[in-house]
Amino acid sequence: MTTIKRIIPCLDVDGGRVVKGVKFEEVKDAGDPVEFARRYNAGGADELAFLDISATSKGRATLLDVVRKVAAEVTIPFCVGGGIRTVEDMRQTIKAGAGKVSVCSSALARPQLLSEMASAFGSQSVVLAIDAKRVSAKGQPPVWHAFSNGGRADSGLDAIEWAIKAAELGAGEIMLNSIDADGTCAGYDIALCAAVAKAVSVPVIASGGAGSLEQIAEVLKETGVDAALVASLLHFGKTTVPEIKQYLALQGISVRQ
Repeated sequence: MTTIKRIIPCLDVDGGRVVKGVKFEEVKDAGDPVEFARRYNAGGADELAFLDISATSKGRATLLDVVRKVAAEVTIPFCVGGGIRTVEDMRQTIKAGAGKVSVCSSALARPQLLSEMASAFGSQSVVLAIDAKRVSAKGQPPVWHAFSNGGRADSGLDAIEWAIKAAELGAGEIMLNSIDADGTCAGYDIALCAAVAKAVSVPVIASGGAGSLEQIAEVLKETGVDAALVASLLHFGKTTVPEIKQYLALQGISVRQ
C-alpha cells in the first residue's frame, strides 16, 4: 500500500509572532501566525504545527490565546507544542483547538508523561518532539543525542533509543528535528531521519533544513519518514504548499492534492 506523504508547515511562535532562526539562534520575525495559518490551510497543507519556542525556557504555559486564534482559521489537523508539562496542560491545549500536542523537554524530564497523555487522549494525540544534535566526532559513526530546553541542554540520551522508548510508552508520532540542519536551508539530516524511521513503527516527521523542493523530495523518498515539516521556505515566500505538492507528485511521491 502506498503511503501518502504529508507536508506540514511549522509556525515557530515567540511572543505571539512567527519567528525563524538558524540552529535555534539568530531568531528573526517572520509574521503573524493567524495570517500564515489561513494561507496554509487554504493552500492544501496536510497539517499545521505550532511550536511556542520560548515557553519551556521561560518556564511559562503555552500562549493559548494565540492557539485559539490560529485554531479558528484551520480545518486541517493542528498540533501544538511548547510549555506542555502535564495532562492538564494537554487538556487545556486541546480545549483551545489543538488536535494533538507535542512534548519535548517535559517528556525527557519525566518519560511517564507520554503514557499518561496517551491514556487520557489516545496515542494519536501524542507527538514526541526530538531535538537531535550530532555529538560524534567527524569521521566516526554518527551518534545523535536528544536535547532539551530549546536545544540548550544535552540529555545524554541517544536520540534513536529515545524514539524507540517513547513509542513504547505511548507516543503516536515522532517529530524529529535536526538542530544541526535547523534553519540552514541546506537539507534535512538524511542519516538521522533514516535511522529513526527504521527504528520505530510510528510515523516520523522530518524537520530542520528544508531549503529546496529537491531536498523535500529527497527526505520523503530516501528515509522512510511519513511527513516533512517546512518553515523558512514557506514563510519567506520562496515556494507554496501547492508548488511543493505538484513537484513531489512529478517525482512519483504520493501526496494529497
